[in-house]
Order: sequence, then C-alpha cells, then structure tokens
Amino acid sequence: MNNYVNHYKEKLIEVLDKIYETQSGKIEKAADMLVDAIVNKKAIYAFGPSHAGMIVEEMVYRAGGLALVNPIHASALLPNARPMTITTAMERLPGYASVLLKKATSIKKGDFLLIHSVSARIPIVIEMAIEAKKMGVNVVGIVNMDFAKNVTSLDPSGKMMHEICDLVIDNCGELGDASIAVEGLPQKVAPTSTVAGSFIVNSLVIKVCEKLIEQGIEPPVFRSGNLDGANSFNAELIENNKEQIHYMY
Repeated sequence: MNNYVNHYKEKLIEVLDKIYETQSGKIEKAADMLVDAIVNKKAIYAFGPSHAGMIVEEMVYRAGGLALVNPIHASALLPNARPMTITTAMERLPGYASVLLKKATSIKKGDFLLIHSVSARIPIVIEMAIEAKKMGVNVVGIVNMDFAKNVTSLDPSGKMMHEICDLVIDNCGELGDASIAVEGLPQKVAPTSTVAGSFIVNSLVIKVCEKLIEQGIEPPVFRSGNLDGANSFNAELIENNKEQIHYMY
C-alpha cells in the first residue's frame, strides 16, 4: 500500500512539474485577463459541475484568495444532491447552462468566466462557454487535454469546450483522470485533477497579485477569519468591492 501511495505522490509531483513547465505562459495570459477585469471593474465568475466545482470552492471566499471571484452554483450539480446521480443527468441536459447564466448570475459583456471541466465534453460546460462568448464574456477553461482529445462531445452542437474558450490551461492529467493502477483492480484510482486544478487557480491568484502590485493596486485578498482583526478587514474589503462581488447579496 505504501508503494502505491508513494507512486501517487510522485505522479502528483510529475503533473505539477508538467503544468509549471508547459502551462506557465497560459497562466500568465489568464492572469492578464483577470487583472484587466479587476482594473476595469468587471465581474469575475467561476464554474465547474459536480466534482469539478471543488476548484471553484477553492477560489471563493477563501483565506489568501481573491475576494472578487463569484461562483456559479446550481444545487442539482453539487455533491450534496440526492440522489447524487442526478448531477450526471443535469450536466448533460441541453439548455440548463443558458438558464444558469441568465438566472443565477449578472454576467455581462467584458466580464471574465473560468470554467473547469476535466473532459470538456459535457453539454453544460460547452453550452456555458458558447453562451458566454455570445455575450462578449472572456472565457478561460481548465481542461485535461489528454482526456478531451480522446473522447467525443456529448453536446448537440458537436463541439468540445476547449474549442470555444479564448484560452485553455491543460491540467496535464491522463485519460480518465485516475492515475494509479492497483494490482487486482481493473480501474485506476486516485485522480489528479483536484490537486492540479488547485495549483493552477492559486498560481493565477499569485500572478494576479504580482501584476496588481506592479500597477500600484492593493490586491483584494481575504485574510483568514480565524486571525484577530480579520473579520473587520474582510468586511471592509467586501464593502469596497461590492460592485464586483455578487455572491454576498
């Protein structure tokens, strides 16, 4: 067992190294897009269905995270949905993404949308990217390109999400996401997309902060609520940026 765990650790390091070596330029470009949105008082949104949404949770209302990231949530797509299999049905339901964009957000032209989808093939992320682009929204995707290139679209358009986004960051995982083959088990275990996605979005936060400081702008970053004085600091941060923060109201 310990050998398998060590293999997983080594696999994660391999994936993170590959992201750093091959995707840094794209992370830099995505950070530029985020900085433009912040400076120009545009809204920032993030979406991921089911387990892909864990990366959205990583970005929102988080100590050390940007205060301006607005999550796009839908109860039927969250892991607490019951029965949980409903998430698979809903993420494949044509038209659902259009309803989410129109009813669950105030998204508009010039805003920024980050979509996390490991396979890039399901209708909800494809349709969301298509509809957002029609609205003039800047769309960045986080995708497992090895996965996406080896499957076909499930959307009526026949398109894949990465074909629509303005910019795509590869999470450098493998087909099927799970990464460790255990002897006697036909299915691999231990996905890499959560760790990889967290590394990507937190790398984005770091780059955005660097770029804002270069412009003489203090980055809107939350402090841990368990630090003394943090609650008042965070409340003031939200108040000062309330035109771009929609998840608190």
